[in-house]
Amino acid sequence: MQGKIVKGIAGFYYVHVVESGVYECKAKGIFRKEKVKPLVGDNVEIEVLDEGEKTGNIIRIFPRSSELIRPAVANIDQALVVFAVVSPMPHYNLLDRFLVMMERKGIPAVLCFNKTDIADQTQIDEIEAIYRQCGYPLLFVSALDGKNIDCVREVLKGKTTAIAGPSGVGKSSLINGLTPEANMETGSISRKIERGKHTTRHSELFPIDGDSYIMDTPGFSSLYVNDFDKEELRLYFPEFIRYEGTCRFHGCGHVHEPGCMVRDAVEEGRVHPVRYRNYTEMYEELKNRRKY
Repeated sequence: MQGKIVKGIAGFYYVHVVESGVYECKAKGIFRKEKVKPLVGDNVEIEVLDEGEKTGNIIRIFPRSSELIRPAVANIDQALVVFAVVSPMPHYNLLDRFLVMMERKGIPAVLCFNKTDIADQTQIDEIEAIYRQCGYPLLFVSALDGKNIDCVREVLKGKTTAIAGPSGVGKSSLINGLTPEANMETGSISRKIERGKHTTRHSELFPIDGDSYIMDTPGFSSLYVNDFDKEELRLYFPEFIRYEGTCRFHGCGHVHEPGCMVRDAVEEGRVHPVRYRNYTEMYEELKNRRKY
C-alpha cells in the first residue's frame, strides 16, 4: 500500500493513503542502519499491521524529487508564499529571502497576497510593481470573503504545495477556505496525533482533492541566507538573469562594479529598487559572514 507522510512526531509517521485514510506507522530498522530519516512529504510503501486501528510499518521510501533542510520536508512541487497586502504590511526582505531559498532548491514559487478586502488599489499596485518583472505568478485574494480562492485552488491541483509566510497574514484562514475536505482531514489527523498537541510545531501536510496536498511550514520567520557564496546570489534573482554576461566585468556582483547592466536597469526602472536593495543587503551579509 502506498501513501504520503503527512506528519511525523516522536518516531511515529502518519501516512495518508488516498481513499483509505491515515495510518500511524513506525519506520523499519533498515532505515536507521542506512542513516535515512523519513521526512514529511515522502512517498512511501507501508505494510498494514492492523486495518481497524490504522497502524503499520514504513517498508520503503521512494526517491525524492526535492528536499529542504529547514523545514525538513521532501517532494515539494511548489511553494505558495503568503503575505498580507496590509495588516501587517509585507516584509519584502523576508519574502525575498524565501524566494532565494526556493530558487536554490529549484522549487517554483507562487506569490499570494491576502486581505485585499481591507486594502486599496494603490497598495496592490505597489506590490505588482515590485514583483511583476520577476516572473513569479501573482495572486491577490481575500480569505475572508473568498475572493480569488478558486484561483488558488487551481494552482494547488495535483501538486504538493508548501504554504509559507509570517504570522498574521491569514494562512490558516486561507487553508480553511480552500476546501471543506481539507478541514475534515485536518480534524481527523489532529485527533489521531493527540500526543503531539503540546510539542513544538512540525511541518504538516493537509490532503485535499485526492492527490493534492498543502503543507504548512513553521519557522518561516527565521530565514538566513548564509550557506553559499556571495557570487551565487545573483543567479537567484530571476530578473537579473537577462543581464548575465553583459556587464563590463565577467562575474560582476552587481553591487559596486562600473559598467554594471543590472545597476543601469535599476536606474532605468527595469529592475525594482526594493528587490535590488534586498539583493545588496543579502550580498553584504554573505560577504561579511563569519568563517569558522
